[in-house]
Amino acid sequence: MGKLLYIHTIKNYSEEFIKVLLDYSPKLISAFIILIIGIYAIRFINRLAKKIMIKRDLDPTLSKFLADILIWILRVLLFVTFISKLGIETSSFVAILGAAGLAVGLSLQGSLSNFAGGMLIILFKPFRVGDTIEAQGVIGTVSEIEIFTTKLISANNQTIFIPNGILSNGIITNLSTAGMRRVDLVFTLSYETDIKLAKEIVMQVMQSHSKVLKTPEPLVIVKDLSDTAIHLAIRPWTKNEDFGTVSSDILENCKTAFEEKGIAIGLFVKGVAK
Repeated sequence: MGKLLYIHTIKNYSEEFIKVLLDYSPKLISAFIILIIGIYAIRFINRLAKKIMIKRDLDPTLSKFLADILIWILRVLLFVTFISKLGIETSSFVAILGAAGLAVGLSLQGSLSNFAGGMLIILFKPFRVGDTIEAQGVIGTVSEIEIFTTKLISANNQTIFIPNGILSNGIITNLSTAGMRRVDLVFTLSYETDIKLAKEIVMQVMQSHSKVLKTPEPLVIVKDLSDTAIHLAIRPWTKNEDFGTVSSDILENCKTAFEEKGIAIGLFVKGVAK
């Protein structure tokens, strides 16, 4: 008797399970069809978006970032659609996601500021990878523009990371945009110096240097007359990559030329004659 009751109970459960499965199978099948189609659709949309951004000549960093955001938004929408098709209530799920997003946002305010700064830099392009910039008290060549930080390589090969938040809100001097720079040098000479002769010597030095540009023309002027010395400003133009070489060569060659002509050079520390 007990065995018959057990068999009967199993039979009832089996019939009920099959009934539920048959009733639920259309939702299950349609949900998985949507999931499979959605996965392939997301891949197609992602490839299409990348092609459009390449045709529009968008910055590679911006293109990758926008593509990543797009694919994750589509994945979240697909997941919500999938569980909704299964008959699971999504309103509470969406509320939980919203609360979690708010909590994360409040805890990562600094990171969000850097994120926004990175977006501004990528969109408005005050500099590009390969440019030499001066910002936040440091000078370096831009190696990489990331979402949260910008990486610079200094002249002595140090790697400098600047948060994009403070970088985008501060003063940025792009030393590479124009393709050339002016070298600003100053010599201090005694009052016994023949200024006209000194200026001729400097002009000869600059004009004879192969890396000093002819246009704009190099310039030498009397910058200041202090109590103890004449301050002579020397201003040759050169290409960005030759800036350091020209600065050093002009200083050395002018000093040698002055000594050959018997012109005394004063001690010069940050523009002050000593």
